Amino acid sequence: MVSAYSASLSILVCARYEMLIPFACFMGEVHVVLIAVSATDIASTNQSDALMKMSQWESSHRVEGQPTFKRLHARIWVLPGSVLREDFLARRWMDATGEIVDEIIFPSRHSAASARPSLTLHPIGVMQLDEDEVPPYGGKSGDAPPPSTRLASWWQELIRVSKHSDLVEGFDTSLEVTHHGPWIEVPSLFIEVGSTAETWGHEGAANLLADIIHRGLGLDGSEGFGSWDSQRDRDQPVLITLGGGHYAPRANNLGLQPGLRIGHMLATYALPFTAPQIEGEEPQGNWKQSINAAFEATKRAYPNGKIIFSMDKKAFKGWQRQAIRNHLALLEAPLLTSKGVLALLEASSSNAY
Repeated sequence: MVSAYSASLSILVCARYEMLIPFACFMGEVHVVLIAVSATDIASTNQSDALMKMSQWESSHRVEGQPTFKRLHARIWVLPGSVLREDFLARRWMDATGEIVDEIIFPSRHSAASARPSLTLHPIGVMQLDEDEVPPYGGKSGDAPPPSTRLASWWQELIRVSKHSDLVEGFDTSLEVTHHGPWIEVPSLFIEVGSTAETWGHEGAANLLADIIHRGLGLDGSEGFGSWDSQRDRDQPVLITLGGGHYAPRANNLGLQPGLRIGHMLATYALPFTAPQIEGEEPQGNWKQSINAAFEATKRAYPNGKIIFSMDKKAFKGWQRQAIRNHLALLEAPLLTSKGVLALLEASSSNAY
């Protein structure tokens, strides 16, 4: 039972930190969203600068010697270099401030050989690597952090606003599959401007993405969008995609469907198979490790969610598809076609009424 003293103390702590709905403040605990900015990445600093111009932010105490800023439940932490190896950020922030980090947003640049201007979103992880392998771009080999619950709603908003904005004329928009570091223990996403030095500093792109962060996190005084409540959102479908290229075509399409959340997205290269020597044996390789890591991390991000899988059949050989089906059956995780996902969403929508 909560005592009157404890309740009063909690209210005082919330008032001290100017806590407003929808942020969390429980029994003196301050819960925040951390925005991790790379000081050496112009796409990151441009988004941060644009974000701080949209509303009133306060300079706060330095953490690990680096500048921080605060507004409502959000904290900006400007880190000195690349964020790809800045592991355990949530834990480090809590150790320094006492505040509990519920999720992390990474404004960033995106690199691509195509050199096409682009705006992208993606979760992080390197689950396909051997556990003793040193990951070339950060992260924890063989594992993945929880994906942000905001992926689908922010993807839908990115599509909506980019179509009606002259700020990003000529830019492509896409989700990306799960890739790179850092290793953290809370849900996160990267929100990126690509794809070369010619566009990393594009201020229109930075303003558009910063506006999504601003409104998506409720920094405009709204409730924001994309958060997950284990009771309110119980049994809502959450999609993990398997196979396909780096730009997640299956998730791009299905992620626009109302009522569907997005978890990890695994490219074909993230599901490495070694053919069995004897017909009928289970294939070797890290494909199963990747699926397990994606499944467990997505479950952590979406407690009480209905985790489903969808596979790009053309991305795999027959024996690979069968191995995936068999393994998902052991996990008791549904494997659905695109039509099956749409049918599930329709049924879920009907049941809601």
